[in-house]
Amino acid sequence: MPLSEYEQRVLEQMERALTSDDPRLANTLTQRGRRSVSRYVVAGLGAVVGLLLLVVGAAQSLPLLGVIGFVVMFAAVAFAFANPRRREGPQGVVQADGQVRPAAARQKSTHRGFMSRLEERWDRRREGGA
Repeated sequence: MPLSEYEQRVLEQMERALTSDDPRLANTLTQRGRRSVSRYVVAGLGAVVGLLLLVVGAAQSLPLLGVIGFVVMFAAVAFAFANPRRREGPQGVVQADGQVRPAAARQKSTHRGFMSRLEERWDRRREGGA
């Protein structure tokens, strides 16, 4: 059952409010965790090679080859299920008209502590809400 126009507008307003209140959370929620097919192909080939090394090592009574095969299999499976690296920070800002504007580059030169960043965020929220 599709949403009515009113429900769609309310949903868009809620999305804009979430994005303006906490852009990092909104960005995290909108990212998709899809992995590429090539990642699974490489992991599958690694698992097959590792299994072959393990079997050959067991058949030839070469424990070192069997251990190497097991390590290769384990690394291939870990590679398949590991999260790919992502860019840090928000990818963009949703404007009031619904368009996404790329986020400006943050200044990396200022290294503030965790608590000072937390206090700054708290102050920004209090000023914005009051």
